[in-house]
Amino acid sequence: MPRTPAPRKSAAAPGAAVAAAPAKPRRQRVQAAATGVAVLKALARLGGRAGLSALAAEVGEHPAKVHRYLASFVEECLVCQDPGSQQYYLGPEAILIGVTAMRQADPVRIGEPALARLREQLELTSFLAVMGNKGPTIVRFEEPVLPVTVNVRVGSVMSLLWSATGRVFLGLRDDAAMLAQARAELARSSAERRATLDAKDPLGALRREIRAHRMAVIRDVYLPGISAVSAPLFDVNGAVCAVLTVLGASGSFDASPDGAVAQALRREAEACSTLLGHGAGAPQRRG
Repeated sequence: MPRTPAPRKSAAAPGAAVAAAPAKPRRQRVQAAATGVAVLKALARLGGRAGLSALAAEVGEHPAKVHRYLASFVEECLVCQDPGSQQYYLGPEAILIGVTAMRQADPVRIGEPALARLREQLELTSFLAVMGNKGPTIVRFEEPVLPVTVNVRVGSVMSLLWSATGRVFLGLRDDAAMLAQARAELARSSAERRATLDAKDPLGALRREIRAHRMAVIRDVYLPGISAVSAPLFDVNGAVCAVLTVLGASGSFDASPDGAVAQALRREAEACSTLLGHGAGAPQRRG
């Protein structure tokens, strides 16, 4: 007697099980990660130490929800809790992450893409300088398609007084050895150059001017027929660690502190400073 075949179960199409699984849990996991990062960022903004109520207010979440994230972070040593005050503070694993990031915060590496963008956007020569043992020293140099002829290259040491690059270092750094070098340079300078500075307080007035603008502008001073604009790069401690400069033929661009070139340079310098950690150590308020 022929066997009656058993009723066939409807076979699921390939991938049907995956398709049937709702995407919501994955989105929830991503949102959970975003919330956790927000809690850590809030703790950093509050100075690295805060109570639960202050943290919850900072991220705009219910304290119970924030507490669940903090409990997980405590288990992973990203956050610790003071048994006395009950405040939370960044733990050893968070410190390790921060230290590793700071080691990667190299102004030369971070400044290189900014130089390329400035060269392409402004069609001007751009370079990056750091303070060397002999003075401000060019370490990276970018030229446009039609460069101007200048006698500075990688390795060139710039004047503290008569270059825009040197004036940014002089105005925004407090360094006794650098100031002594600037005084010696002033004494060696021609009377014509010295006459362009304040007669009573040449270095002091120059430094105040640079600090007021947070950048320096030079027209036909360091090199005849050449103008330059320079802006500082600040590190995590707020110190000037490098200077971005653009230069070109005088009259070919607006070399003023409020001009389009200065604004573009300032934006790039500020972006580089952010990548170097500048501003990260200043808490907005404490809980």
